[in-house]
Amino acid sequence: MAMAWGQGELFPIANEAEIQRTKFLLGKYKEMTLLMQDFEKFEEDLKQVAIDGEAARRIDQEDLHADKTANATILIEKQRWVYQRYQFYTQQLKRAFGLIQDAEAKKAVDYRYMQGYSYKETLLFFRHGLSDSTIRRKISEGTESMANSLKLMGFFEQDNAEF
Repeated sequence: MAMAWGQGELFPIANEAEIQRTKFLLGKYKEMTLLMQDFEKFEEDLKQVAIDGEAARRIDQEDLHADKTANATILIEKQRWVYQRYQFYTQQLKRAFGLIQDAEAKKAVDYRYMQGYSYKETLLFFRHGLSDSTIRRKISEGTESMANSLKLMGFFEQDNAEF
């Protein structure tokens, strides 16, 4: 007898809400990766703003500069929190994407979500090899596969616990 966890499911199936959450996050995947790259690139600049603000406050001793320093610190912390959430989401999505077994579904999800092409661009890209309805089905199958993998990984419980 195999041991299961959670709701007693060894191979859990994502419910409609979990599939929709997966689609939503996949729709934001490209944007999240771009914003993460931006944060990494400019984090040093943001830190410098805080340092400059602190140096100016020491020279001038005005509350205005202290507020600027505090605001810069709050901004960095807020952006760092968003960055960490995006990092969690994108890592889990990449893991689930890697587990899609159907090659066509994987290719369709990759083009549509991971590379961030529009639905129309995706249809045009695959038009020579597959019909629109097949492409639609493959995107749906790949998304469902990812949602099932995310459920198995405990993603949705972690996602809900954070908010």
